[in-house]
Amino acid sequence: MRLVLAAIAAALFAFAAAAQTGAPAARSAMAPAMTEAETAPIIARLQTLHLARPPGTLSPGEEAAVRELLAAGEIMHALYLDQRHPQARAAAAYLAAPQARSDLRTLFAAMGGPIATTLENERAPMLTVVPETPGKNVYPQDATRAAFDAFFAAHPGRRDEILATRALVREATHANIAQALAALDRHPALDTLHPGLRARLHSSERYIAVPYSVAYADEIMAVYGHLNAAAAHVEAGDPAFARYLRLRGRDLLTDDYEGGDAAWVTGRFTGALNAQIGAYETYDDALFGVKAFFSLSLLQRDEAATRELARAVAGIQDIENALPYDAHKEVRSNIPVAVYNVIADFGQARGTNTATILPNEAYLARQYGRTILMRGNILRSPELFANTEREFNAAVAPAHHGDLTLDGGFYRTLWHEIGHYLGVDQTADGRDLDVALEDAADLLEEMKADLVSLFAARMLRARGLFTDAQLRSIYASGVRRVLQKNRPRRAQPYQTMQLIQWNWFMDRGLLRFENGVLAIDYARYPDAVQSLLREVLALQRAGDRAAANAFIDRWTVWDDSLHGAIGRRMRAVEQARFTLVAYEALEGAR
Repeated sequence: MRLVLAAIAAALFAFAAAAQTGAPAARSAMAPAMTEAETAPIIARLQTLHLARPPGTLSPGEEAAVRELLAAGEIMHALYLDQRHPQARAAAAYLAAPQARSDLRTLFAAMGGPIATTLENERAPMLTVVPETPGKNVYPQDATRAAFDAFFAAHPGRRDEILATRALVREATHANIAQALAALDRHPALDTLHPGLRARLHSSERYIAVPYSVAYADEIMAVYGHLNAAAAHVEAGDPAFARYLRLRGRDLLTDDYEGGDAAWVTGRFTGALNAQIGAYETYDDALFGVKAFFSLSLLQRDEAATRELARAVAGIQDIENALPYDAHKEVRSNIPVAVYNVIADFGQARGTNTATILPNEAYLARQYGRTILMRGNILRSPELFANTEREFNAAVAPAHHGDLTLDGGFYRTLWHEIGHYLGVDQTADGRDLDVALEDAADLLEEMKADLVSLFAARMLRARGLFTDAQLRSIYASGVRRVLQKNRPRRAQPYQTMQLIQWNWFMDRGLLRFENGVLAIDYARYPDAVQSLLREVLALQRAGDRAAANAFIDRWTVWDDSLHGAIGRRMRAVEQARFTLVAYEALEGAR
């Protein structure tokens, strides 16, 4: 734990020293808001997962590239924390001081900022900072949905500009405009790459939309330098990866990822490294669900596991054609999918993220396809699985103990990611799902992917890709996935869509509450999954946000005598609620 705390302290010092991006100062007023008695129960449920450097030898060029990419990741992690809370930098500076409490340092690192999640699933400040808002720090602090909707009604032509995926929204004050213009003056390349921005900043009414590359200009330019340096190191051994890194560097300056995504998805990397770099996922935006947050994942390919996986992803067009909706599409069958071991994660990717499929933009996926990154040393972690299995066994009848295996979670996760590639990706009238469904889009998309993975499992068993025992384990993993220890907040898209599935499975008889635990009727699995998947695909196809939210409200009922009882059983055997990941690669880099 000493090494972990040292790494946390070093990260806080680095973050505190980063340039300001317009966040409130408030450092002099910073103080603890939680007592040690209040942090102790949370930290008691915090496990540290140590990720060693992956096995296998990297070339000297790859090792040099790793150092550059780790440096880029540190910068992007700082930007992510800033995106999540306007006083994250001030909090980091306060916690970096020698006299700061170590429990608060640990909690800040585990929670990704100065707001903690309690054991009751409530959000509470650990320091004297402003309360967390749905728009985090990518919208003005006093922003409300009603105020923006009124603004868009009066200025419909500015909606796309304000809700652009990679643009910071600020009040059109003289100071905010001057800050953005100063960034363009310091970095003429950004002025060239964002034609018309200077004029829009001068003329914008009420709000300005500042591209991330301009809002965080100095940091993004530093990341650009690290990516180009990394590309130079791997050019001789892996030219395709080098091209991707250079293009992604340019993408970060333009906030348009098409070039890098095309190289990433279609390139055939010949070395051992891969990296997810940029602002992609929108889960942290609880206001509109459209703003992407920064992340970087540095990965090393597991060649043997990747070869073993290749057979499982053949014939996905048959699965697309079998999904319960009418507007089937033609999908690419040669999805680039591989198993990787995490070297280090930064920003939104940090934690126990098991897999990724990107890019998210529908037009890019249609044009170039998508890539799937399976994180083997997370998915196969014995420590993480032990917690999952213990809680599953506490929730279900003894007859089902032993149903859950590591294989089940691995293959359910794989097909969850493929599930994002299948099914509805546009509304019937041609709108992208995030535009049409806004704050309901991520929730429905994640639920679709969950259900596709369970829907596909039976077809894959019929092809001989799974045994009966593996199919049962995938189904058991699907049950464990939906069980909640506390009632989810609506701002938690993953947990909310899991509660919907839990309630649907109860309604269809797949799950029964008997003698204080859940009995699983595996024979009812196909009907329960297909019927809910049909509903979700229909909601996505219709693109009616009001109807989607009405569906969500209907199926997120929480009954303390049922859901609460299961949650209490799971909490009673819980040894860890939160995970702080410590990366050997970062310890060596400090």
